[in-house]
Amino acid sequence: MLNIQKYTDYRKLLQGITTIAIVGLSPKEARPSNMVARYLMEAGYRILPVNPGQSTILGLKCYPRLTEIAEQVDVVTIFRRSEEVYPIAEDAVRIGAKAIWMQQGIVHPEAALFAEKHGLEVIMDRCIKVEHMRIVATL
Repeated sequence: MLNIQKYTDYRKLLQGITTIAIVGLSPKEARPSNMVARYLMEAGYRILPVNPGQSTILGLKCYPRLTEIAEQVDVVTIFRRSEEVYPIAEDAVRIGAKAIWMQQGIVHPEAALFAEKHGLEVIMDRCIKVEHMRIVATL
């Protein structure tokens, strides 16, 4: 049974991770993915950009897909259209990520179920920056 959004302890998740791969990270500063990545970097997270059309973003090496990353990824944050999420969830499982985080407006119940069945935490239709800011504000 699909139980998406069961993970409500964002504080525990966000305090227990160091590395976030951002799939669909744009090199354009005005794009939400870029703003979120810069915020997360300033908050102390290691960001790994994933965008097949770029070699670097924000001065960081950019990977064409998740499976090209050689280091441990804790959370895969997704900035892609909902219909493109399932293969990303499959790759997140392949690389041993702890969670997938579908940004605000991104919903894919089948991908969420797949990831949950493989032991990943799933967050859908939530902004990681907004949740982090909310947590920091309550500390």
